[in-house]
Amino acid sequence: MASGNSSAGDREHDTRRAKTTGLAVAGLGIVLFNVAPFLNWVNPEEGDPRTGYETDSLVPFIAYLGLGLLVALVYAGRRARRGQHRGLTLVTMAVGIAAALQCLAFGINPMGGLERGDELGVDFGVWIGLISAVIWAVGAYLLAKEVEGDDDRFDVHDRNRPHA
Repeated sequence: MASGNSSAGDREHDTRRAKTTGLAVAGLGIVLFNVAPFLNWVNPEEGDPRTGYETDSLVPFIAYLGLGLLVALVYAGRRARRGQHRGLTLVTMAVGIAAALQCLAFGINPMGGLERGDELGVDFGVWIGLISAVIWAVGAYLLAKEVEGDDDRFDVHDRNRPHA
């Protein structure tokens, strides 16, 4: 008996998997973002530059959160039937966007000057952080475009898709 819907047996033979390109790009961005806190983020008038760790505790927190998300993405890639879990990928993209916005805001007006009483100049670590956060977010976006690991066999736009 033929029908427009696939049988359970067809679903088991579906070999579509998410490409790992997005995961690799996001991973590169996350790893680079974890280097950024060790670089100089501000340079006070006195000339004693400060690293991302010294300027704002949010900087290393975002970096470590990125590492946790990367581990979760790799795990989901191995466990999910099609190589990714879209919800986790979208959270990773959202955190990458937040990291980029944090770096951009820091680059426009460095945080921490009021506490130190310094006139702070932006140093290169902020821009490395911004670039790597953009790479992170773009990589997560590329992965999110791929087939989802936990969806059914049918494409969202497939007219033969069973309706719930």
